[in-house]
Amino acid sequence: MNVVVSWSGGKDSAWAFYRGWHHPKLTIRGLLTTVTENYQRISIHGIRREILLAQAEVVGLPVFEVFIPPDCPNTLYEERVHAVLTELARSGIEAVIFGDIFLEDVRAYREQLLARAGLKGLFPIWGEDTHKLALEMITCGLQAWTTCVDGQRLDAAWVGREFSYEFIDSLPPDIDPCGENGEFHTLVTNTPYFKHALSVKPGEIVLRDRRFWYCDFTLEPVPQ
Repeated sequence: MNVVVSWSGGKDSAWAFYRGWHHPKLTIRGLLTTVTENYQRISIHGIRREILLAQAEVVGLPVFEVFIPPDCPNTLYEERVHAVLTELARSGIEAVIFGDIFLEDVRAYREQLLARAGLKGLFPIWGEDTHKLALEMITCGLQAWTTCVDGQRLDAAWVGREFSYEFIDSLPPDIDPCGENGEFHTLVTNTPYFKHALSVKPGEIVLRDRRFWYCDFTLEPVPQ
């Protein structure tokens, strides 16, 4: 089955890719990412587009981008997503892999959008224990950094930090270890299937929408 991975630039989508990468009946053909056009960043995660393209390069696959404006109305979002999904289906893609873990409403919404384009949804980390899953990621070599935290759940000190054993152990007990409730989002800089690790530098930390703390990571050149 030819598939693409819904790629946020963060750890969960990266680990869903990892599971698909090992599946004998799946062939991953590319990454599917929503980019906020005015900012040139991955939507929600706030990752610069240049880092997204670098991730695609070290994975060795094309990235299919859905460009949306800031504060995009849902009808326009669905229209643009549908257009890209339809083109993927026409090119022979049969399914999209997602990194969702336990949000039933999110999964149902994704499956609804996919069905309109004649595609299936695959959820390889669905229903897993998020603490065990987070530890598995780190143990197997995934490296990631927090790019955004919800200021109503965590303070600014949590953004720009490495996703590590120490990070997980120090999280407040009401925070999901994978941030599945939106408590934090990440930027992946290495996985077992990257050609090489990406080098990034944390920059300015800013508060957006009076709620979300973002760390502006920039890409550093790979030493020759």
